[in-house]
Amino acid sequence: MSAAVKDFKSMGPRDLRCELDELYAEYIGCLDDCELEKWPELFTDKCVYKIIPRANYRRGLPLATWLSESKGMLMDRVVAIRQTSMYAPRYLRHLVSGIRIKGWEGDLLSIQANYLVLETLVDDVTKIFNAGVYLDRLAIVDGQLKFKEKLCVFDSIVVPNSLIYPI
Repeated sequence: MSAAVKDFKSMGPRDLRCELDELYAEYIGCLDDCELEKWPELFTDKCVYKIIPRANYRRGLPLATWLSESKGMLMDRVVAIRQTSMYAPRYLRHLVSGIRIKGWEGDLLSIQANYLVLETLVDDVTKIFNAGVYLDRLAIVDGQLKFKEKLCVFDSIVVPNSLIYPI
């Protein structure tokens, strides 16, 4: 017997929030546990993943620190991290708070959430690496919520010089 298909659009706020909590926990779990191969699976095939400074976002400027426009591009980034990038070993810890359901726009669910990424180099103390807001649009694919668009709008105008992993 298969599980019932979830009707996300008719869910009450509490049930929808539980689904979102699970999705965001899975998202940051992939990153914090360095299970990067699972990360692209949280996105639709045609998606946008962008890390952009707040100043550029607010002005409508397209220049981003990182731009991927499909799940395939996300998978390519994972391969690059695993096989070609040279960097000092590090641990990341993502904290997500204030998840706000902005509402449905047609078939897409708009979400806003604060994030903070801490970075620990093996031989150094933990530091704040990046802070900002996720501006997400989620689609329903095969009965699951997936990221159609994830904008990581970071607060600083300074670009992290060791941006290796997704935020």
